[in-house]
Amino acid sequence: MEELKNTTIKMAEQSKVLNTPGAEKQTKRELFDALRQELETPVLEKASKSVWELILDNNGLGKEISETVERVFCKLSGQEPPLFPPPSNPEPQASREKENKKEAEKEEELTIASLKDNSMLKHPKKRRHIEMTNEKGGAANEVARKSADDRSSKSPHSKTLNLT
Repeated sequence: MEELKNTTIKMAEQSKVLNTPGAEKQTKRELFDALRQELETPVLEKASKSVWELILDNNGLGKEISETVERVFCKLSGQEPPLFPPPSNPEPQASREKENKKEAEKEEELTIASLKDNSMLKHPKKRRHIEMTNEKGGAANEVARKSADDRSSKSPHSKTLNLT
């Protein structure tokens, strides 16, 4: 957070808005608005990168977010936690970063797979003609049975009340 603050201050000090001749003739409000317009995108990009570094870091906030994502994913997918057991021994920083990246990619793949699975539940595959033909015998028998049931329920000798 401190790094982001320092970077933003440096960007402001080096901005075109504050370093153009005649800037002193503008009001503080005009300078601030112009500075915001100039720096908003690069500062937000830097902040976003910093936040993602925190998220992907396996210590502190990153660990908590990763555990939360895993817990929610397991709950939604019906799988048992933990999907990714914690490492048994501390590793050097470089290999940890590679592993963090791999874990993030795995989580993304799992999320995409889960979304595809949910999509298949909402939109099941179209049946082929042969599948429907094989079911026709069973469906025809069901229709015939239902028709016979309907006729018997409409019979004056029937004791059941048909409310349909």
